[in-house]
Formats: sequence, structure tokens, C-alpha cells
Amino acid sequence: MKKITYICFVVLLALSSCTEDFVELNQNPNEVTDESLKQDFNNVGAFFPPMLKNLFGHQIEHNLSHDSWVRHLATPTPFTGGINNTTYYIRWNTYWNRIYGQIMSPATLVKKVAVAEDYPVFVEWAKLIQILGASRLTAYHGPIIFTKFGEEPAKYDSEPVLYNAFFTQLDEIQAVFAANQDYTGLGKFDASYEGSIPKWSKLVNSMRLRLAIRLSKVDPALAKTQGEKALSDPAGLIESNEDNFLVSLYGDVFPPVTISFGWGDTRMSATMESVLIGYDDPRISKFFDPVTQNDLGETPDISDHPEYPYKGIRNGAELVAKGDRLFYSNISSDFKKVENRRFFTAAEVQFLKAEAALRGWAGTGSAREHYEMGVNLSFADWGAGSADAYLANDTGLPIDYNDPQAEGDVNDFVSRITSTVAWDDAADNEAKLEKIITQKWINGYTNSIEPWVDHRRTDYPKLPFNYKNDSNADWGVIPADGFLRRQVFVQSQRENNAASVAEATSFLGGPDEIGTRLWWDVEGPNF
Repeated sequence: MKKITYICFVVLLALSSCTEDFVELNQNPNEVTDESLKQDFNNVGAFFPPMLKNLFGHQIEHNLSHDSWVRHLATPTPFTGGINNTTYYIRWNTYWNRIYGQIMSPATLVKKVAVAEDYPVFVEWAKLIQILGASRLTAYHGPIIFTKFGEEPAKYDSEPVLYNAFFTQLDEIQAVFAANQDYTGLGKFDASYEGSIPKWSKLVNSMRLRLAIRLSKVDPALAKTQGEKALSDPAGLIESNEDNFLVSLYGDVFPPVTISFGWGDTRMSATMESVLIGYDDPRISKFFDPVTQNDLGETPDISDHPEYPYKGIRNGAELVAKGDRLFYSNISSDFKKVENRRFFTAAEVQFLKAEAALRGWAGTGSAREHYEMGVNLSFADWGAGSADAYLANDTGLPIDYNDPQAEGDVNDFVSRITSTVAWDDAADNEAKLEKIITQKWINGYTNSIEPWVDHRRTDYPKLPFNYKNDSNADWGVIPADGFLRRQVFVQSQRENNAASVAEATSFLGGPDEIGTRLWWDVEGPNF
């Protein structure tokens, strides 16, 4: 009897133990659990790589929009009968969907989870990524949904409200980063800075300076206050190429490589040909490949500059067949090997500081020193050798353009740029600013949103106008001697959020058209 009782006790004990361990023993070892997600911050950190990657668009969002509008790249392809974004008739308008679907929405979720889990650095990192994306989107549309994102109905912020919100949030982000300089939690998810909070802090200040300069004509007092705050913050700015903010491709191909080599839909712009050859700029070989041959074994006519075997396409050109200009200069084959793309460089910071110096902001040195340092940093970043001879060039000017595949003067232009590279201390501030912005435009290649902003607010560089201008009453009319100023609000918002779009249009101070200037795009002199 005692033996039977002992056996029953052992069985009951075993059954009890099995019951207690049932969940653990029956857990699929390959299944992702809530607890495993929290290990090493996976529950929030996993969202960041795709958010960062989507700061940049692809063909219809960037390449056939502001890449063309600011004259960095041009298409040989007469899309939709040759009437499209590049000729000022809007066919594509989708960057909005990328920013809200791939950045604003997931970042909002991340912030909620990070607040609940008490991860303050992740909260502020998510806020920073939202600002990086929203600051680019507002450069398209002007008013956007930001401070009221997630509310119903979704209301737009006017641009003054929006930029003040950016500055306030940058204050909050920087305060948390400053208090957590040794924090290592971001490292696993950060392909840009390997989790270095000091480097992210430099990006925060650099972003503040970029946005301050953007507002320097429309609100000089606010711009000066915010610019000087960025310049004086102890965390510093992006001052060396080692601190450049590069966004990883996460194993993907650089999108312009696909557009150019894969699809044959983008080539060097005629303006890049004009400027880089006229300035005897060695960065040309880092940006573009020489011309090739067509099916007949012919190369484009480059007899006006045989020492530079490059040829570009005029933006807004009259195009007949795609094959006519495929043998013009492609982007550099070196881009097939890149693993990231430039978002913010030390060269840009120096050009920002050069302009700030012209505007008399405290914390800057000589405008000339910043200008020349910006060029030197750009040459080093692009692997173009010494910039000494380039900076001394006080005679070279951008060349006029001839399209050898078109009859007569079709697509040709006479360069409007009369500014040389060499600094002139005796020049007025407008002439000095033209040099700064022209070099900033060159350096901004592959990240053309900021050059597009600069061109609209300063009118520099003095870019050629579209040869073909198909703007009309559908989206707004651009004068023959003018440029597209913005993208219209997206159609889904017009249809499904009409009242908010109407209010946002009132913030513009003009119609929801491509010729309406944004808040900071103030017509007239820069000083």
C-alpha cells in the first residue's frame, strides 16, 4: 500500500511539473514572441532601417520630378507622349504616399511602444526620422499633415506652424540625446552612425541650420535665432566627411542605377555638361560615364569639347524616340558598387555656414573660408583630388549647349551663368551667394531636393529654362522664363480630405497649382 501511494505521488509530481512547464515545452523555438522582440529593442528598432531607406523616392517621385526640375539628370524617354512632369504637366505625384506610409505611420507606432517601454532615446530617434521625411515632403507641397497626424479629419499645418514644430521637436530631441551620449541601444539598427548618439546630435544641429537657412528670406529673425542656436550648440555640426549622414541601401541597388543602366530612362543633364565642363570640374568623371556608341557605331558630337567626352540632355527637351539619346552620358558606373546614398554632408554644412556668414549670423567665420572649405570637402568626398586649381579659376564659365540629335536650335541653350568659381572679396553679397549656391548645387548631386529648395528661394544657379513647357490650366501655368515652384496636393487627399485641402490651399496664399510659391520662396533680392 505504501509502495502504491509513493508511485501515485511521483506521478502526480511529474504531472504537476509538466503542467507548470507546458507553455515553455510546447513553444515553437522558431516563433517570434513578444518577449523575444523586446530583447535588444527589436520591438522598436526593427522599424528604423525601412523608415530611413524610404527618405528617398524612386523614378517617378524623384528622378522624373526634382532631379529634372533642378537640372541634375534628364530623361531620354518621351513618357506619355512627351508630356509629363519634366515638361511641367503633372503625371506622377506619389512621394506623399511614401512619406506617410513608410515613415510617418511606423514612426508614430514606434513612439507609442517606446513611450510604454520607457525607451526615451528611441522616441526621439523616431521623431527625428519623421522630421527628416516631413522636411523633404513640405519642400514639395508646402502645407502638410504633421502636428495633427493620426487625427480625424487629418488637418494640415501651415508652413509657419510646421517649421516652428520642427524647431521645437529638434529642441526636445537634442535634450534627450545630450543626456544620453553614451547610450548604445540604437547600434543594432543604425547603419549610418552605428548607434553613435554624438553623431546623431551633429545631424540634429545640421538639420536645424538647413531649415533656418531655408527660412532666411521669409522670416529673417526666426532664421537667425535658430541658425545661431545650431552654430553654438556644444554637440557641434557635421564638419568632416567621416560624419556625413549616409543612408544605407540595405543591400539593394542604388535606384538611379536601375533607372539608368536597367531601364535606360535617365542620363546626364545638359546643365551638368555645361557647368562641369565650363568650370573644368574633375568631379564630372565621378558623376558620369563618357558617351558610348549607338547601334550604328556612332558617338554623339562633342567637337566643342573633345577633351571632355560627355554629353547631356536638356531638361524639358523635345524628344522623339528614346533611342535617339541613349548613347549620351550615363551616371557613373561606380554607382553600381555603392552601398549608401548621401543625405547630409560636411560640404553642405560649410556652404550653409558661408551663407550664414553673409547674413551676419553669429558663430560663423569668413564666408570665403567656408565656401572654399565646402569645395575642398566636396572634392574629397567624391574622390576628385585637389581643389586648389579649381578654386583659383577666375575665368572659366559654363558653356553653351548644343543638342547634336536635334535639328537647328531645338533643345539648345545659351548659359545664363556668368559667375566663375574663384572667390571675389570685392563682389557684393548677391554675387557671393551665387557662387555658394552654384557649388552647393553641384555637391548636391544624387540628393537633389535641397538644391531644388535653394534654386527656388535664391534663383541660383541661373539654370536654363525648359525648352518644352506643357503647363496649362489643369495644374497651373509656368511662364516660358519661369520654373515649377511646387507639387500640387495629391489627388487622394483632394477627393477624400477635401475640407482640409481647401484649408491648406488657403495657407498657400495662392491656388493649389505648380506655379504657386511656397512660404519661404520669396520673390526678389536675397539681401
